[in-house]
This record gives sequence, structure tokens and C-alpha cells, in this order.
Amino acid sequence: MSNFFKALKRGAKVAMESFGPSRYRASGIVVTCPHCKEDVFEQREAQFNTSFATFLNLDWLNKSAVVLICAKCGLAQWYNSKPQRIDV
Repeated sequence: MSNFFKALKRGAKVAMESFGPSRYRASGIVVTCPHCKEDVFEQREAQFNTSFATFLNLDWLNKSAVVLICAKCGLAQWYNSKPQRIDV
């Protein structure tokens, strides 16, 4: 039974690490920060808001983008298609 709990603990650790900062690849190229040259980023999602859709209360129709935020300096890079997460 202790092997079960060890495996469960390992699985929980891997799951938690998958939500933290990581390295990414976009169009086959490893993403690096142009400011500080760091290659570890936090991933977020952002929405492109337009004044017309906001005026009509239709913000949910706007497109969204993936934003990678540098873990070292905080510079944000926007991507129209989702970059591939690289396992560290």
C-alpha cells in the first residue's frame, strides 16, 4: 500500500509543476526573452477587446491570445497561436 501513496505523491508533484513556470517553443523555436535572455515563462491567456463588441456587451466574441510572461524581468510576449510547453 505504501507504493500506492508514493506514486500518488509523485503524480501530485508532477501535476503541480505543470502549472508553474516553464520553457516554451513557438513555430519550432525555443522562446527567449528579448530583454534579459531568460527562457522560463509563466503562461496566461488574454482577450483582444474591441470597443464595438464592448459597447454591445459582446466581449465574449473577441479573439484571445496566449501571453508568455518572463519569469525574470516580467516582459510579456503575445502569441496568436498557443506555444508548445517544453518539459523541464
